[in-house]
Amino acid sequence: MAPTKRDYYEVLGLSRNAGKDDIRSAYRRLARQYHPDVNKEAEAEDRFKEINEAYQILNDDSKRAAYDRYGHAGLNQSDFNGPGFGGFGDLGDIFEDLFGFGMRTSTRQGPRRGADLRYDMEITFEEAVFGVEKDITITRMEACPHCRGSGAEPGTTPTRCPECNGSGQIRRAQQSIFGSFVNVTTCPRCNGRGEVVHTPCSECHGAQRVERPRTLSISIPAGVDDGNRIRLTGEGEAGTYGGPAGNLYVVLHVREHPFFQRRENDIILTMNINVAQAALGDEIVVPTLEDEHPLNIPAGTQTGTIFRLKGEGVPRVHGNGRGDELVIVNVAVPTALTAEQKRLFSELGASLGKEVSPQEDKSFLDRVRDALGF
Repeated sequence: MAPTKRDYYEVLGLSRNAGKDDIRSAYRRLARQYHPDVNKEAEAEDRFKEINEAYQILNDDSKRAAYDRYGHAGLNQSDFNGPGFGGFGDLGDIFEDLFGFGMRTSTRQGPRRGADLRYDMEITFEEAVFGVEKDITITRMEACPHCRGSGAEPGTTPTRCPECNGSGQIRRAQQSIFGSFVNVTTCPRCNGRGEVVHTPCSECHGAQRVERPRTLSISIPAGVDDGNRIRLTGEGEAGTYGGPAGNLYVVLHVREHPFFQRRENDIILTMNINVAQAALGDEIVVPTLEDEHPLNIPAGTQTGTIFRLKGEGVPRVHGNGRGDELVIVNVAVPTALTAEQKRLFSELGASLGKEVSPQEDKSFLDRVRDALGF
């Protein structure tokens, strides 16, 4: 049996809301500690592989989003088990992250995708069942409307960086414990852009993006459940250097209903009836999600008897039909009787005798399990 993978956040010693800087800092610290050329302990190599694997996933926005939603099952294992330095991924990536040098040949910074955003929304039980349209207001980074994301004041243009000659990188030869390497660092003057803005935009001050509130309309489909997420593609933060915007994820939190409970697409309702109704039978009215429904209680009904109302449950998201409503009957024993009621119960008890019948083969819990399909 394959060993169980540890949680990537646990591997790096991070909380689930850790930022990119926290992830990179934790990776640098642990990778230096467990690198096989530095740490000669027997388990150091496996630990180093685990650290690098966790970093590759959590440092990539799309992979991290898939991992946060589905865990290890949501990842393509080939993403981090491909050819490389002993299964550690790209050699240049590791050396650059650990020691500030590597073998990259890329030039100026390319487009960068914007960050994904999360919005937690509370909705009622009924809104989750039937769907609803909601407006939300978020604050996000958007492309500066004044300079259209260039970072330069309109009427001016950036010029090629004289420090890196437009490459966005500074390359220097450097000796290390691994031999001679080319030290490739981001140009400190242009920050990897390859261009220098001499007249920064008066609104974003050269940052290319500005923070703006934005109101969005969210369509919540019928049948959603607590913890479901709705993705709004391209409604996250704006990218930089021409990169695409991130996504907005709306996480739903459904308030409890005063008397309905939900199990997948079925709803469960407990109804109290009195002893006379249970013994003699009766017709009662039970609430449903949309209206009321008559329900026939046969004579001799016992506590825990379950009645199924077909099609009175929750609509199936992206599917046809609805679940059912399960009505669990509870025979309520009176606790406060009048003198006349006590006399009548005494006469009834005398006529029924004191003989007790054996318990049914199936308990109340067993009947509930059968009705719910456990």
